[in-house]
Amino acid sequence: MTENVDPVEMLIGELKKLPGIGAKSAQRIAFHLIRRPPEDSLDLAEAIRELRSRLVFCSQCNNTSGGDPCRICADQSRERKLICVVEEPFNVLSIDKTGHYRGLFHVLHGAISPINGVGPEDLRIKNLFLRLRDGTVEEVILATNPTIEGEATALYLSKLIKPLGLRVSRIASGVPVGSDLEYADEVTLSRAMSARQEM
Repeated sequence: MTENVDPVEMLIGELKKLPGIGAKSAQRIAFHLIRRPPEDSLDLAEAIRELRSRLVFCSQCNNTSGGDPCRICADQSRERKLICVVEEPFNVLSIDKTGHYRGLFHVLHGAISPINGVGPEDLRIKNLFLRLRDGTVEEVILATNPTIEGEATALYLSKLIKPLGLRVSRIASGVPVGSDLEYADEVTLSRAMSARQEM
């Protein structure tokens, strides 16, 4: 059946399944791959194959990795008194690449969302509390998204963690750098005002 399908159309169809990739973007990527040397496409295909065959979840923090523990948990130079809780593995990459945070992470793989049928039991919370009970961690930074679901998750975790005697903090949120106040919503502006700092 697939021998009758145009390979370019087949690739475009697969690329369109990726998040944020529409028909035009899928076409651009497909024709970009056609113009590149064949080994570039083979390298991409090999990277995807390796991803599917070698990807594991770190048993400590639940981050995606090529080994267990992941490179962050295995890095003894990281600040072990801090754990930053995030919703998804790509959040780890975003925070880590800033270079300003050198602690450990914990990935929940989602956020509490009753409307979508996601409760606390559906998140990877259990091993977070195992990590917190060993006496090493002093502060948990809740870096869930500033959405209703992210806020509900942060509040839920905060209520469970505070009785353990640990410091619980929430990342600041507000107006992004380079944006115009005219386009900021009321919640964002409210948070920006609440989290203001002395100059």
